[in-house]
Amino acid sequence: MTELCDLDAVEARALIGRRAITPVELLDACLARIAAANPALNAITATCFDRARAEAEDAAAAVAEGRPLGPLHGLPVGIKDLQDTEGLRTTFGSPLFADNVPTADERIVAAVRAAGGIVVGKTNVPEFGAGGNSTNPVYGASGNPFAPERTCGGSSGGSASALAAGMVPLATGSDTGGSLRTPAAFCGVVGFRPTPGLSPMEKKGFGYAPISVHGPMGRTVADTALLMQAIAAHDPRDPLSAPLGAPLSPPAPADLSSLTVAISADLGFAPVDPAIRTRFEDVAAALAPVFGRAERADPPLADADRIFDIQRALQFIAAHGARPAAERALLGPNILENLEQAETFTFRDAAWAQGAHTALYRRFLGFMEGRDILISPAVATPPFPHATLAPMTIGGAPMRTYFHWLAMAYGLTLTGHPCIVLPCGLDADGLPFSIQLCGRRGGDARLLAVAQAVETALAGLGLGRPIPDLERLSR
Repeated sequence: MTELCDLDAVEARALIGRRAITPVELLDACLARIAAANPALNAITATCFDRARAEAEDAAAAVAEGRPLGPLHGLPVGIKDLQDTEGLRTTFGSPLFADNVPTADERIVAAVRAAGGIVVGKTNVPEFGAGGNSTNPVYGASGNPFAPERTCGGSSGGSASALAAGMVPLATGSDTGGSLRTPAAFCGVVGFRPTPGLSPMEKKGFGYAPISVHGPMGRTVADTALLMQAIAAHDPRDPLSAPLGAPLSPPAPADLSSLTVAISADLGFAPVDPAIRTRFEDVAAALAPVFGRAERADPPLADADRIFDIQRALQFIAAHGARPAAERALLGPNILENLEQAETFTFRDAAWAQGAHTALYRRFLGFMEGRDILISPAVATPPFPHATLAPMTIGGAPMRTYFHWLAMAYGLTLTGHPCIVLPCGLDADGLPFSIQLCGRRGGDARLLAVAQAVETALAGLGLGRPIPDLERLSR
């Protein structure tokens, strides 16, 4: 029998609206699942269960009294621990902020609450979001619901793990080098990186830089789109934010037979584990016939590695370069590696990166002309043990940095185009496998509609979303 916490968010919201279930009943199911599964996964960190229960009771009263209901009314939501939450500890995974309790919600959190979402707690991250493995000195490591000793990815790893295990129906995330997409791929859920500015980041230090975004995570495309509707907005505090014109609406059915798609196993530059490549080829071959035209083509992402190295280093040196020695001594190895790398670059390097990034963006615009989506693997390697910070070799080739293995994600980050990760069943080792779809810049609603149709096609091919062994997690 399906527990209420395992319902898709869209279905749960409809049942709440029809008075078939109450927000209190849904919250109770989520809290019971957290109690059962979180000890094995450590995905949910700081919690506010008493406040959530009070809000659920008020949400139930609103339904009974016929008050207006928001799109997320009564849905429990996990908030990534890089996003400020009023009255709820926000650590960024760092000892420097271990006791930090914000006095106000960040915009994305306020948007979730305004839409009727009920915050139940924070989800685990790597320190300051640096890396694809959600482990930090404050809370420790988060596990993968399909293999708790392996990583759930990062930096939105706690969100992905909690979603896959049914602890919450929705969760927030953010993405610079794949922080929404990698955890979604490792845990078998959906992660959506929107066009920069669509979910405004009013606290982003480099406001004009397009590589970091906030975005939604869900167990299905429709659920993810529901949360995206709630957090999309225009906020002039984010220089990349622009008026929406019209609110995002639920995805409309897309006709896949009318689409032209490009398929690339490595984006023309990224390291990819042979097992991932083989599995991707099998999935691509099964999926290609549903499209009007599917062609093999690698996008023009020359210089992507060096561009991302420099653009990323600029952000880290700005955020942490001026920390006094006492604070710097408390920083973990990933942050220190970024700072050390930043100190090797010059002003001339930074200028080159700005120009090369712009040129890459314009080349990619040309590549997408006449194409609706680009399909690629979501990650370069299967989930690895979370005791290892990052894989240092792929296919026998050494990685340049602790984040080089994320090139499948950060190559598309640099394009400024929206991307979404879809689960495609399990690999030979029983771990989730996923693909990444990249759409046209600003075409977020269209990409969500296409992704929903692809999700349906994958399910018809026996490649739907995998479900972890929840009884095993409880034991």
